[in-house]
Amino acid sequence: MQRLKHLRWLSSHVISRRVNGVKCFGSSLFGVKQHQFFLSSKAMASGGVTSKSNEKRNRLSKELSPYLLQHASNPVDWYPWGQEAFDKSKVENKLIFLSVGYSTCHWCHVMERESFENEEIGRILNENFVSIKVDREERPDVDRVYMTFIQATVGGGGWPMSVWLTPELKPLFGGTYFPPDDRYYGRPGFKTVLTSLAEQWKTKGPVLKEQSSVILRTLQEGTSASEAQGQSLPDLKDCTEKLYYQLERSFDQEDGGFSKEPKFPQPVNFNFLFRLYAKYKDSFSDMANSSLEMATFTLNKMAKGGIFDHISKGFHRYSTDAVWHVPHFEKMLYDQGQLLFSYAEAYQITKQDNFAEVVRDIAEYTMRDLLNPCGGFYSAEDADSLPTAESPEKKEGAFCVWTYQQIQDILKEKVKDNLSLAQIFCYHFNIKEKGNVDPMQDPHDELLNQNVLIVKDSVEETAQKFSLNPVEVKDVLEKCRTLLYKERQNRPRPHLDDKIVAAWNGLMISGLSKAGQALGESLFVDQAVKTASFLQSHMYDKTSSTLYRTSYVEKDSISTGSSPIEGFVDDYAYVIRGLLDLYEVCQDEQWVQWAEELQERQNGLFWDSEGGAYFSNSGRDASIVLRLKDDQDGAEPCPNSVSVSNLVRLGALLNNQDYTEKAVTILKVFYERLTKIPIAIPEMVCGLILLQDTPKQIVLVGDPNSDDLTALKNCVAKHYLPNKITITCDGTSDKFMKAKLEFLNSLTKKDGKATAYVCENYTCDLPVTSVADLERVLKVNP
Repeated sequence: MQRLKHLRWLSSHVISRRVNGVKCFGSSLFGVKQHQFFLSSKAMASGGVTSKSNEKRNRLSKELSPYLLQHASNPVDWYPWGQEAFDKSKVENKLIFLSVGYSTCHWCHVMERESFENEEIGRILNENFVSIKVDREERPDVDRVYMTFIQATVGGGGWPMSVWLTPELKPLFGGTYFPPDDRYYGRPGFKTVLTSLAEQWKTKGPVLKEQSSVILRTLQEGTSASEAQGQSLPDLKDCTEKLYYQLERSFDQEDGGFSKEPKFPQPVNFNFLFRLYAKYKDSFSDMANSSLEMATFTLNKMAKGGIFDHISKGFHRYSTDAVWHVPHFEKMLYDQGQLLFSYAEAYQITKQDNFAEVVRDIAEYTMRDLLNPCGGFYSAEDADSLPTAESPEKKEGAFCVWTYQQIQDILKEKVKDNLSLAQIFCYHFNIKEKGNVDPMQDPHDELLNQNVLIVKDSVEETAQKFSLNPVEVKDVLEKCRTLLYKERQNRPRPHLDDKIVAAWNGLMISGLSKAGQALGESLFVDQAVKTASFLQSHMYDKTSSTLYRTSYVEKDSISTGSSPIEGFVDDYAYVIRGLLDLYEVCQDEQWVQWAEELQERQNGLFWDSEGGAYFSNSGRDASIVLRLKDDQDGAEPCPNSVSVSNLVRLGALLNNQDYTEKAVTILKVFYERLTKIPIAIPEMVCGLILLQDTPKQIVLVGDPNSDDLTALKNCVAKHYLPNKITITCDGTSDKFMKAKLEFLNSLTKKDGKATAYVCENYTCDLPVTSVADLERVLKVNP
């Protein structure tokens, strides 16, 4: 920690100058968190003269990434990340300006309009720097290295990320969003930073090079993680209780969630709380009940809030306020996949229909709007779109929001005398004549007089308000949503990022598999199978057992490009988890076989044989100057966290002690994290619970598709059993599993009936043949 504090001081002294009478030191003041900067003002820079011409096409026009293609008409002489740019920087002795973002990033669009479309700024960049544009979703390895630098020096991170590098790719200075000039809040603008850095490089280049070397060494030392000699496993009780109390302290009792504002979904918290509930529920502990209440209360608040799209379905990225009302409107695949899983588990535990409805809604949205016909899911939908086809500029949320008058015009049909659809809908979704968005959540007046739908009262309360019964109200609201959805299709759609990311498709396979299991609906399982098959067919090289990071829609076909990007550790970890979840519900052992292949490849590429745990990249790309081990669950779970559970599950499925030992090693590597701040890695605590509570193997033996075997399968599927591993032996898809687990060969049907064996460490209880007896052995309520 002390090293990283020193790093902040070093970076802050790379440049210093006075701007508008305020002395600003380096990134500690230049770098601004993505949204915090703008919540305090309604000002929006125009950035001077801009070029919208599509006649100029820079070299990004040859790329496949939707984000890079968005910048192909900028006057900036952009390069993709690669040797051509690195060589130019060295030959011409110029600093590299690295800009990292993604195609649905609102503030990336803002910085493009203000700065990268500005001819003057383009000239400054072209004359003094080698400018590189990176899609963080395509190259998370590049993003992680320099985001680590930004977080260590600025104290926060976000996108767009702006970093200046030496020709040796060592970070020197950086921040996130920069306004184009100095007129905002006494802070230096992008032009000022560019001209200052260019001058510093010309006059003090050798000094800056030395400082960059010190910065990189400090980062390497400050981010290393290895297993300490003689390290014990973290204590399960201490870790789970500490994490529970950390979450309880941060829990919002009124509106749910685990922060003030902005509020993020944080599915890893739900995963932990559900598992803690399952662990202690039989003891009737307050901790178990409170865990379930915090999770389900938050999920209900989210589903009623504006973060959920009540018309097109699916979840937006996060809420800018504390009540889940005004979202940042982009929709990311990784959120949909994880929340699909969370809501399915909530239904599995509570059997409350409202959770099942949300599961179906998320699945409907993703399978309708994000699904490629070949089976892979696209990455995201943008927050910004044109309000009308004639509008000159895009606005955030334009596709999703409604004026009061629009609602009155579309929903004018009468329900009964003097009562229209609009009246009921406006009451239920809190629609106001002058809009329902707090100006503090709308710094640029993009949502002026607009309404973001949010449910304040229950269906029963709405029914009482209008002297209707709840069934009538449900029918009215569904009719309204259908009419508004139809009307919305006449609006210009937001940009679709049709890049297909292996990791995020892995999360979708998990979500769909859990949804199919919990709700007993084959539609979701069938899609999970199609998506897994898509990855295997289009994004996997069986000869080398290599998974590819991305594929693209190119001329109506799927392509990984002329130089495919090999998968990173998160791609392997998330896809493996998806395959294991898919096997749990469909019992087709081909998915376990592929999971084993991928796990072996992940171990070979990313495992640290000296210090333990997984690096985020393979180390084979010399342009990646820092090899990191992820140790924090964020919008996506940490790959080391996910891998703990993967390894425990595979170890139990395949009788592979090496996998179990690797899971133990990861937990030892992150001992300090787990024992001091487990709130940083709830998903890894889930892995610790799975390891130390010992997975239960539920073996089902019977004839294929027989009613009695199906009944036992359905019994296992409907109950929330987070530490179970299900294996079906029906003579059709069990040869691989029987070869791996010899004890399976001795398990047979009893009395000619489908039979269940509940085993632990390959030792089984007495067999049972009825659903009632199986529920008794599993200690679950019917």
